[in-house]
Amino acid sequence: MKKFSLFIITVGAAAISLSACKKDWLNVDAENQLATSDSIYNDNSNATKFTNACYTNLLTWAETSFAWLGTSSITSDDADKGSSSGDNGSDKDQMDAITYTATSGSVSDGWKGNYQGVSNCNVALQQIPLFTTLDASTATQLKGEARFLRAYYYFNLVRMFGNIPLVDTVLNADDAASLAKGNTQVSSAEVYAFIEADLNYAISVLPTVDNQASKDIGRANKGAATALLAKVSLYEKKYQQAYDLTTQIINGAVGSYALVSDYSKIWREVGENSSESLFEVQAKSGSPTSGVQQYSVTQAIRGATFAGVTTAVTGWGFNTPSEDLDNSYEAGDLRKKATIIHVGDTLFDGVILKSAVNQRYNYKAYVSATQETYSGDADLTNKNVRILRMGEIYLINAEAANELGNTATAITDVNKIRNRAGLGNTTASTQTDLRTAIWNERRWELAMEHDRFFDLIRQGRAGTVLRALGKNFVDGKNEVFPIPQGEINASGNALKQNPGY
Repeated sequence: MKKFSLFIITVGAAAISLSACKKDWLNVDAENQLATSDSIYNDNSNATKFTNACYTNLLTWAETSFAWLGTSSITSDDADKGSSSGDNGSDKDQMDAITYTATSGSVSDGWKGNYQGVSNCNVALQQIPLFTTLDASTATQLKGEARFLRAYYYFNLVRMFGNIPLVDTVLNADDAASLAKGNTQVSSAEVYAFIEADLNYAISVLPTVDNQASKDIGRANKGAATALLAKVSLYEKKYQQAYDLTTQIINGAVGSYALVSDYSKIWREVGENSSESLFEVQAKSGSPTSGVQQYSVTQAIRGATFAGVTTAVTGWGFNTPSEDLDNSYEAGDLRKKATIIHVGDTLFDGVILKSAVNQRYNYKAYVSATQETYSGDADLTNKNVRILRMGEIYLINAEAANELGNTATAITDVNKIRNRAGLGNTTASTQTDLRTAIWNERRWELAMEHDRFFDLIRQGRAGTVLRALGKNFVDGKNEVFPIPQGEINASGNALKQNPGY
């Protein structure tokens, strides 16, 4: 297991937070001037630290933790709020019922976390050229990584909020045009075009995983950028582009990747940065600990009694797999036991769950206190979060191929996924039946991996699916989240609320 270091530095031009352009937090330094004579630029290793700040944002509470569980998972049919009836986790009951508003904390954190990531990337892209003795290839690679991550943050933002401000530079509090950019929403189509441009640049300059230095394993590479662009293309319904990109990945044109044989090991420490993986949030234990802030503990088993090995990481019990997900799997699907912890189960490390507050927990977020390098700090566990992997690449390839009329390729892709899951080949043969089969496989293959809610929306069936389970999804409204009211207020009402909120 290799994880690169995420140490960062604080400088006069440090990362800024985009929160509707209020001057008090936009002041990067007293005069908003770049200190180009600062000694920081005499040490070329500091250039890497600016790009590292783009990665470090992935570890934060607002980016990949509690709010993200609420907006991407608890909203869906795959997960329930969980925890106890008296603990709503601020607003996770609202996320579960889809009754959230423009003042819900999960919505606000989703905006702030991703825009902070955008800001860090913009700072890195501004600062890297100031290292005048930095070799060109290193500078280009660092910029490629920053643009990949900026694309990732914007992909989250556009899926969540639709029409949003598109900020591609460091904002200047003393410049009216700069401030206006932070308060001007553009169409989602324009945001997607910007994401594509960033990813195409990253693809053109980043090394393949085969050519990465060992110290850089876990950093963005050509395969990661290609995979994210393929996923973005699927959301845009650019099926030929999605098909071509995923075919490149499957054929090894952008690096060596493959499905791992044992699905259950993907989310264990031994499965980190495997041949299955195209991109993961890198968590690191030791000194200093830099895990994803409370990602695991918020989902860990609550109020439990254990047998067998009784040393186990326990926690808040949120984001529990739903009964609907549990019942949806085909008999014999190995992915079910690899995804859902049931009361009564014996886990891979010998822990036997005798009782707990909830009947089910997210196995993909489970951390072993005895079989993995657990530091003892449940808030910052050594648990990578998988973002892009080959299981999804095959399913993007299948969906794109099917929409293009290439059912034979779609069937081949689906069967690869099903065979690994211990199931027989698909019986679907027509384009319509295959579409349903592929959507089902996406649910089972990617369950609890933060895609289901957005999948249902892009498939145009979120209302039908979610209302059948008692969720208050309103067509024409809940396809996007509300713009946080605090951002609208801070913009002097320049930001406009999404319809229906």
